[in-house]
Amino acid sequence: MDFAPLELSADTHAFWDEVRAFYSEHLTEEMLEKEHREGNGFIPSLQLAMGARGWVFPGFPVEEGGAGLDPLRASLVEYEMHRRVGPLLPLFGPIHLVAATVRVFGSDELKAHVLPGVARGEVLMAFGYTEPDAGSDAAAVKTRAVRDGSEWVITGQKMFTTGAQLCQYSMVTARTDPDAPKHRGLTMFLVPLDAEGVEVRGIETLGGERTNFVFYDGVRISDMYRLGDVGAGWQVASSSFAVEHHMPNGTGGLEPIVPRLNEFGWYGVLGALVDAAVEWAHAPRSDGSRPIDEPRVRDRLAEAALDRELMSVTPGPYVRVSTSAALIRDAADLLDMVGPTGVLPRGEEGAPVGGTLEWIHRFAQGTSIYGGTTDIQRNLIAEQLLGLPRHRGVLDRRS
Repeated sequence: MDFAPLELSADTHAFWDEVRAFYSEHLTEEMLEKEHREGNGFIPSLQLAMGARGWVFPGFPVEEGGAGLDPLRASLVEYEMHRRVGPLLPLFGPIHLVAATVRVFGSDELKAHVLPGVARGEVLMAFGYTEPDAGSDAAAVKTRAVRDGSEWVITGQKMFTTGAQLCQYSMVTARTDPDAPKHRGLTMFLVPLDAEGVEVRGIETLGGERTNFVFYDGVRISDMYRLGDVGAGWQVASSSFAVEHHMPNGTGGLEPIVPRLNEFGWYGVLGALVDAAVEWAHAPRSDGSRPIDEPRVRDRLAEAALDRELMSVTPGPYVRVSTSAALIRDAADLLDMVGPTGVLPRGEEGAPVGGTLEWIHRFAQGTSIYGGTTDIQRNLIAEQLLGLPRHRGVLDRRS
């Protein structure tokens, strides 16, 4: 492994300075504090400012609303944001992945109708897969879509649709053929959330983020909003899942046009945790001593910092499992290292580092289920990458 520093050109350093200055202006402490309080998962003014520069899709061609940046500069745009926000702003990933799905599976009419607004930062999109009885078994959806001429009538319920209160669209799996085997009777739609019959209700989470129930009561949408063929919704969803889970096969052409936001997002969470712990360790106690001067404290900080760096070089399919486990472990260990005051939440007098350690510890617990459980991810790795036999209890996806 080459541990030599990455040499950047003077032009690249200048661009990185430009990126830092941009986020210092458009991602201020006041904005982050407001997001901490509200937990929306998104800052609209930041998205608009990024859209004005083409940075919503920094690697896309300029004619498609992107900035046409090379991979290194596009990565700097994404990395610098996630370094600053940590666990905040989880809606960025869904926006990119849904837009990529529209780009690949949507009609020319739908792409022209939706994607320019996304690139400008004006249109936001969310995932609409999960239902009360359809979580890790994503094909068990009961939401129905019935064709009526050139329209579809959608009735059902989704949950954990993060960002629905701010988004204009949700990508929804619906059952269009109740008589077909469950993986073959689905169709994917991009549903306008301002359509008549849509109701969004908030759900508060342990980590402080807001997510949502979304109810669809006879919602009528044009066939223009269909993604992929009728009955091929599982293939569309599987392509999205493959990208989200970093699996090398079955991405349906989406992977090359989705930035590495998930990896940068995880790096940001672990980075925020480590940085907060290091800041705490350097603060003098009442007797003038500092925790950082104790060997055991330095050893524990080094372990967490190594976990962060290992995550950055872990191959995509494995990163979510290893990082979730490391984040849960490191958050608990570092909080224990700080002691009883570490559990004081943000805003409480005496909360170390503004309550960041306590906050990330709460957030970490959900990382083992976000986007499907890490147990499911382990099964995918075992079956698709390691060639192991399928789990005896796994659902038959051929049905």
